[in-house]
This record gives sequence, structure tokens and C-alpha cells, in this order.
Amino acid sequence: MIWSLIKITAFILGVTALTYGATMLYEVDGGATIAVMGIEFRLTTLEMVFGLVALVAAVWLALKLLALLVATYHFLNGDETAISRYFDRNRERKGYQALSEGMMALASGEGHLAMTKAARAEKYLRQPQLTNLLTAQAAEMTGDRRKAEETYKKLLADDRTRFVGVRGILKQKLADGQTDLALKLAQKAFALKPNHAETQDVLLQLQAEKADWKGARSTLGAKLKSGTLPRDVHRRRDAVLALSEARDVLDEGKTIEAREAAIEANRLSPDLIPAAIMAARGYIEQGSARYATRVLTKTWTAQPHPDLATVFAEIVPDETSEARLKRFKTLVKATPDHPETKMLMAELHIAAEDFPAAKRDIADLVEIDPTARSLTLMAAIERGAGEEDSIVRGWLTRAVTAPRGPQWICDNCQHIHTQWGPTCQNCGAFDTLSWKRPPSGETPMPAGTEMLPLIVGPQPADEEPDLAEVEAEAIASDLEKSAFR
Repeated sequence: MIWSLIKITAFILGVTALTYGATMLYEVDGGATIAVMGIEFRLTTLEMVFGLVALVAAVWLALKLLALLVATYHFLNGDETAISRYFDRNRERKGYQALSEGMMALASGEGHLAMTKAARAEKYLRQPQLTNLLTAQAAEMTGDRRKAEETYKKLLADDRTRFVGVRGILKQKLADGQTDLALKLAQKAFALKPNHAETQDVLLQLQAEKADWKGARSTLGAKLKSGTLPRDVHRRRDAVLALSEARDVLDEGKTIEAREAAIEANRLSPDLIPAAIMAARGYIEQGSARYATRVLTKTWTAQPHPDLATVFAEIVPDETSEARLKRFKTLVKATPDHPETKMLMAELHIAAEDFPAAKRDIADLVEIDPTARSLTLMAAIERGAGEEDSIVRGWLTRAVTAPRGPQWICDNCQHIHTQWGPTCQNCGAFDTLSWKRPPSGETPMPAGTEMLPLIVGPQPADEEPDLAEVEAEAIASDLEKSAFR
């Protein structure tokens, strides 16, 4: 409001001043006479002032017109001028507008429109480092793999866009299953940008699939240095790679190198069960029973596993059942309530033919948390204790429908593995196998199996042995031949 008042006041004062000045000039006596070709022009003072202003304006306009003519001349000769810059700005504005419209079309899922806008943007901008990327992504969206690959190859020619081109072709080769070529491209992309997290993950995955454990450990170290991997996770995965490297060395017959690599893997990650098993067997071969016991006990405390118990039995292979039962108490003393501990002690008592003690070990387990293994053990206990076949058959029937218990399961795709491995056999994910229970309903059984004891009934003495007796005898035979005997 005040500013408007000030502007109005200033305008009025300016008009007043000009009017006063013109009046003063009009009243001044004198003038000038100008003769042109015999014609005289007499001018007053006021007319002289107006004529001077008009002359200045005419000179300024003539200079501008002369400059325009010179610029037009240079423009026609191809030189950069204000005229060319004007057209360049206009062309640049249209190009960036087409580029932005193409990006919006790409985000909206309109691949064909995005390609059209990218071509228009390239026509105006002539900046392939911008438009080729849009073209490649739009071609992938429309399913034109050939066009996308050609465009990515164009990006390889420019240092600024080489990584983008390599990454785009890498994704195509991975989708096509060309892992050998994808590995080379991933290595090239990693060399261009070592700190790129996605490239690190892809390269690590491919190196693990190709059993390039040394290269994978180098990539894993780069992930740690770049801050994309926590230190504890790095130690765990480095242990997995070291263990895998030890297995390959063992296959080549280099037992000493394999033993050292396994011990290193166990040092990096003491809770890694396969590493503890290989390290313990290495100590056993060296005659270091004390170190083997220490490794297995530490890992058992972190994660009880039946394979650990098997290797623990290998430390003293020729001991009696009573001595073995006493020695195993040092292994399980830290985890007395764990289901694996209870089933292990039950197996040891069965081997020692102490069936009442074995039954006490898993009596609560088969009621609270029954699994196929615990119920089968209970059938063996009842068989060893001399119970009737119908009772043994009832436990075996329950074992058929019971959960299978912990197994090696991929955390990524839930695929079940019979043995541990560094990568999942189904999805190829690295270091995703965990010893845990499978999801509910992973192994469905035929309906009605809970009625088998009532359907089968007791078998006559002159007929062939029934299924329960055969399975119970097989279980007892296996236990007698096991490492715990």
C-alpha cells in the first residue's frame, strides 16, 4: 500500500518536473536557424531539445540495425552469434522438454512413448549420454532386447556412461543365463566402480557359483571396506568362503592345506557347523584330541547338531558304551534341555542297552515337541524294552506323520537341502542355509495314516513279520552300527 503511494507520488512529481522544464524552455528567448539546400528552418529552444533527443534515438537505432546486419552476415557464414544462440536455446528447451516427457512416460510404463520422446530429445539436444539411457530402458520395457543391447553398447564408447552400459548388458546376460560372460562383465563393472553395492553383490554371487573362492573373498573384503557389509557378517561369510576353499583343496588331495583352511574358517566363525566338523577332523588327524574336543564343544554350545556328535565320537572310536556316555556329558553339559541333546543322550543309552534311561531322556520330548526322529527313537526303545509290537507300530505310525525336525533350509527360498553348502541349490543365494525346522506342511503325508494301527492290527504268528517289527529291527541294527557303539 505504501509502496504504491510512493510510486504514484514519484510519477506525479516527474510529470510536473517535465512540464515545468518544457514551460521554462518555451519562454526562453533565442533559437537556431538551419539552412538546407537553400531552405531555412528556424527552431525554438524547445524544438532544439526535442530535435536533439530524436537525433540521439536515430543514431542508437542505426547502430542496432548495423549490428543486426553484421550478426546476420556471420550467421549466414556459420559463425556463432546472438541469433544462433537464440535458436540453440530454443532447440535446447524443446529437447529438455522432450526428455522430461520421456522420463515421465517411462515411469508411467509407456515404453513406446518414451522411445519416441527419447528420439525427439536426441534430435534437439544431441547428448547421447542422456538420451541413450532413456532409449535403452524404454526398449527393455517394450521387450525389444536387441534395441536395448545396441543402445547399451553405444554407452560403452563414452567414459561417463561406460559403467551404465556394462551394467545394462550384465543384467541382460544374467537374465539369459550366460553366467560365464556375466562374470566377466561383473568384474569389469567392479573395476569401474568398486564401491557400487549392487555390482559387489552380483560379482560375489557369480564367483560363489563358479567356485572362485579366492576372488569371492577379495570381493567380500571390498564390501567391508566400502561400508556396505557389517564386520560380523563379513567374518561369517569369509568363514563360509574359507571353508568352501578348504573343501576344494581337500578334493585335490592337499590334506594339510585343507586342514589349515578349515581351522581358519572355524576361527573366523566358531558357530559355523561344517567348518567346526572339518577343523575337528583335521585336529583328529593330527592327534590333537583336546583341540578337537574344544572346537566341537564350543560349536555345540552355539548350535547343537547331530553331525557334531558324530565327529565327537570319532575322537575315541574304540571306547565302550559306558565310557562314551561319560565322555559325551562334557559335550552336552551346556545345553541339557535342548532337544538335540535329549535325543543324543537317548541314542547313547540305547547303545548301552539302558532303555529306561533312554526313555526318560525323551519322554517329555515326544509329548511336547515330537519329531520323526524322536518318535522313531521311542519305537526303538520300546522294541528294546520288549514291549508288544502294537506299541512299537503305534510309535512308528506317529513318526510317519510327525515333522521332520531341523534341516538345512535356505532362508531365501525355503528349499530343503540334505547337506550344507555355501550356496542354495535352488535359488543360488549365497550363505543362506540355516539349520532350522521347515515351514509347517512342507512334507505333507497321506490322509488317514493316524489310523494305521487300528487298520493293520496284530499279525498272525505264521505270516511274514509286520512293518513295525521290520522297521524296529532295522533301527536297532543301525544304532548298533552307529558311531556311538
